[in-house]
Amino acid sequence: MIPQIRQTYNAAFSEEKYNEFIDGIHADWPGQLEFRIAETPVFVPKALKDKLIEACESFIDVIVGPHFKVKTQHAIPAGQKVPNENAHSSFLAIDFAVCKDAEGELMPQLIELQGFPSIFGFQSYVTEKFRDYFPISAEFSNYFSGITTQAEYIAKLKEVIVGNENPKNVILLEIYPEQQKTRIDFAVTEAFLGVKAVCYTKIKKRGFELYYEHEGREINIKRIYNRLIFDDLENYPNLQSEFNLTDDVDVTWVGHPDWFFRISKYTLPFLTSPYVPETRFVSEYNGDFPTDLENFVLKPLFSFAGSGVIIHVKPEDITAISDPENWILQRKVNYEPVIQAPDGLVKCEIRMLYVWEDNAPRPQLLTSLSRLSRGEMIGVRFNKDFTWVGGTTCFFEP
Repeated sequence: MIPQIRQTYNAAFSEEKYNEFIDGIHADWPGQLEFRIAETPVFVPKALKDKLIEACESFIDVIVGPHFKVKTQHAIPAGQKVPNENAHSSFLAIDFAVCKDAEGELMPQLIELQGFPSIFGFQSYVTEKFRDYFPISAEFSNYFSGITTQAEYIAKLKEVIVGNENPKNVILLEIYPEQQKTRIDFAVTEAFLGVKAVCYTKIKKRGFELYYEHEGREINIKRIYNRLIFDDLENYPNLQSEFNLTDDVDVTWVGHPDWFFRISKYTLPFLTSPYVPETRFVSEYNGDFPTDLENFVLKPLFSFAGSGVIIHVKPEDITAISDPENWILQRKVNYEPVIQAPDGLVKCEIRMLYVWEDNAPRPQLLTSLSRLSRGEMIGVRFNKDFTWVGGTTCFFEP
């Protein structure tokens, strides 16, 4: 997207250097990397960076508005409300497709937003790893809000996730974390913050207190950095645990589960902006659906990682829905292939990552990530056997 920077990078690129880069990650974190890292970072021009930030801040204006909780009170499914919800989310992840407007200028279009953490640990690690192996200008950064070094970035993460607690009393909560595709992020998070990933099934409950076992001792859990969602629990119907997510327990949630629902696809119909494609709840149509359904995508509200999404929508797909209030129709966006690979152009999605300290009036932009695609959608299953696709980082023009 910045021609001179792209030409310099591609001229220096080789498969041998890329393999050294990937081997370096495996050497640092043996057996942990299970998703594809793309061959290149994304170099984001200042004009696009400014639009991304403008779009995000306009959405945050809605989220911090006085009626947001009222508008999203039905976002949380029955039986899945967790006690002790805090005043706001601890995290914000906002996904944009990189498109072009009518004048041919780069234009971000909102795909999804989540009140849920992303791979904050690994993203900083891989950003610095790209610098180790490839020519990246020191003027370009993946950090925001006055943060210029990895040490400052880790310190900010620690403020949000660990707070004033001993890291031993803080856990990253997941189901079978050692099996998750993002487990490399759990390992990096522990290295950065001293916070261990603990399986939901290993949690012990004593009254209102939670514990996990480490080196033969039970350790009291004071804060939970939550990476677990109810969808995952439903995938394991026979899971046994002393702790139920909906229990009233004496812990501080960092990323309270309710915010995963409040700030989600459920929020999209409440946003009006040039950066947001037309989005409505299916229930709002009262049967009068668009005649150009081929230009829309049908999404279930309560799903994760693209599951259940229908990209070639037919009328019968909609009429078969028994709970239209839990689905949205979103106008498709045209991802513009803007990343020059050696053998063609590649599509790009950028995720802006915010943290939100407990008493702060607004979230703080911290970093970003990107995913490159040649397939019909961004996800892994649509990009098998391609190169110059997968997860990567962004370097923003100052």
